[in-house]
Amino acid sequence: MQQSIIRYRTKPGQADANAELVRAVYAELRRTRPDGFRYTTLRLDDQVTFVHITQSERAPSPILEVKAFGELQAGISDRCDEPPVAQAFTEVGSYRFFTG
Repeated sequence: MQQSIIRYRTKPGQADANAELVRAVYAELRRTRPDGFRYTTLRLDDQVTFVHITQSERAPSPILEVKAFGELQAGISDRCDEPPVAQAFTEVGSYRFFTG
């Protein structure tokens, strides 16, 4: 199973636009409903830092097939003060987090 956390900080004037692009990803995911895939996005209290957490049972991840995700990635370097950094992780424990 692949799991990763991606964190980045947008430019202040780009945070809302980035959030709209993220919402489009979720709209497409609700339509396509890929199996074996979990995804959440958090916007931190500073309003410019975003954290994405993914869990995929297959490789490559189904997120790569989501057109809206490609649109989110397309201009990410122009929207960011700190570029995305992805890091794999191993879950130690959770309570209804990934299985909701």
